[in-house]
Amino acid sequence: MQEKNQFNSLSHLNDRGEAQMVDVSDKLMTRRQAIAIGKIKMSLETLATIEAGNAPKGDVLGTAKIAGIMAAKQTANLIPLCHPLPIHQVEVEITSEPSLPGYKIQATVVTKAETGVEMEALTAVSVTALTLYDMAKALEKSMQIESIYLLSKTGGKSGDYLAGGMSS
Repeated sequence: MQEKNQFNSLSHLNDRGEAQMVDVSDKLMTRRQAIAIGKIKMSLETLATIEAGNAPKGDVLGTAKIAGIMAAKQTANLIPLCHPLPIHQVEVEITSEPSLPGYKIQATVVTKAETGVEMEALTAVSVTALTLYDMAKALEKSMQIESIYLLSKTGGKSGDYLAGGMSS
């Protein structure tokens, strides 16, 4: 019988406390979806310039959306212990929010696999926000990326999750 220690409850750590990739080979392959959201705040002037399509680097929103989709597909190459997953769908929505002012970003990622796509959704939002910043930094360097978090996830052994409370 294996002796219990402080590391047994952390799936990414072995009995010696060293990082390890979790073995998911015994898990069922199920449909899984994750939705992450975040924001990027900027001045009203920067927002108006992007909305008008007049940013110096060109299509800010289109470029950021493609970057987010590409990032979701590369998550396992960026986050050391993530499993490479077959991504079946990535949707990135960038919504103008004049009350911020700035943009709300939402990424939805879907797979049918043995493990979830939470990290892929969070990566998509993060890289979308970083690309928005990169594409508009000539207009404003004080933009702020904030409030990136998992909004919901479905599928898998741990059940469904909705920010602010669990639902199964």
